[in-house]
Amino acid sequence: MNGQLALKSVLRSEEGAQVRVEGMFGSGGQGEVYKVSVDGETEPKALKWYYPATATPQQRFVLENLTARRIADDRFLWPRSMVMDPSGKSKCFGYLMDVRPDRFADLPALFRRDQSVRAVTMRSLLIVAVSTAEAFRYLHQQGIAYRDINWGNLFFDPATGDILVCDNDNATYEGAQSSILGTMEFIAPELVRRDSGVSPSTQTDLHALAVLLFMLIMNHHPLEGAAALKVPIMDEDSQVRLHGTNPVFIFDPADTSNRPDPNEQGMVIGTWDATPPILQRLFLQAFTRGLKNPGDRVRENQWRDAFRAVHDSVVRCTSCGKENLVEPGPNPPSTPCWKCRKTLSIPGRLEISAGIGHTRAVRSVRVESGVKVYGFHLDAQPAVHDFHRVIGEIVAHPTQQGTLGLSNRTSRPWTVYREDTREQSTVPPGRSAVLREGLLIEFGEGAEAVFHTK
Repeated sequence: MNGQLALKSVLRSEEGAQVRVEGMFGSGGQGEVYKVSVDGETEPKALKWYYPATATPQQRFVLENLTARRIADDRFLWPRSMVMDPSGKSKCFGYLMDVRPDRFADLPALFRRDQSVRAVTMRSLLIVAVSTAEAFRYLHQQGIAYRDINWGNLFFDPATGDILVCDNDNATYEGAQSSILGTMEFIAPELVRRDSGVSPSTQTDLHALAVLLFMLIMNHHPLEGAAALKVPIMDEDSQVRLHGTNPVFIFDPADTSNRPDPNEQGMVIGTWDATPPILQRLFLQAFTRGLKNPGDRVRENQWRDAFRAVHDSVVRCTSCGKENLVEPGPNPPSTPCWKCRKTLSIPGRLEISAGIGHTRAVRSVRVESGVKVYGFHLDAQPAVHDFHRVIGEIVAHPTQQGTLGLSNRTSRPWTVYREDTREQSTVPPGRSAVLREGLLIEFGEGAEAVFHTK
């Protein structure tokens, strides 16, 4: 170890517990991260220890506020406790947090297509998008601005789409002062330009969130098209021009000056063409009106709901087996597979209704073997989209080829009605309802689904 802290050195948490340095995870721009053991804790923890230049009174004030506030959303590796040197030899300080499990990869690994993310699917990427928008919605509802949303702070499980937001020590309450503006590629234009009276906030977070979501799906920056290719050296002046004084969305319908170069940036063109209109509209809003007027930026719940709807509408090509994004709802436009270019065969859908009165919500889930129905589908206004709480799964009929059913994964029976015969029957836990046109499934508590073949 060549860090600031020696192996086996002992520090103290603000609660008085001994914190013993056991190893080093790595270092960054603000400090170093160590593996530590803490008295009274059975699992190792992570300690971020600031460099002398970043261990400022302002940073300490920010941390004291963050550790005093417990965040209920476990998608954040939130600062748990301040840590100091009890000997007084070091004026630096740090904080404890949980250790990030090995199953979580960083976004640069996804952009590089590393072997570590080989398990990723289009569905799991869409879950990442849903969870990311939802996590920052929760944070903003607490009156906290993250201030530095970027590709280095979000980690994800390629197989499940679970996320962890790290480096939360720059988050501050709305209106509080901070020296952190963010990472250039993600900073809102008004911050890049240093407009008078503007500081990092939940409103500027919305721009960074839109950039992150665009890059997650497109593997490309939304403002770096042909104009970026013309820059001989990407210095600070060039970055300010691209991201602040003259930002142009690469697919802006009214300004084609920054269109992607087909020879150098052809992949993002193909990906955009394969993106359903529901997402294209939001990206257009975020990077046209939203660039000029912060009040027009896409809200977190809009991203969450749109990505959830697209997740529910993924269609696997029957010719080549690749997953495709399809416009949600009935009668989507005829779409070619992005890989083999053959026209997609669109399967039937479950139209799920939940809630009562004006809060009733309707959602469509495309039906293919292995597709899951989740608890949040039966909730008109779910606080959290939990993709681990499965209440039903589409399964193939054991003897009738091409026939699918919805398996009951709950602990209570469903009631089903056949449209053609008006026959009523019960589907107990562990059994399946055969899906035929017009079949009505009552899940209970006002939630129901109707199966349509189109």
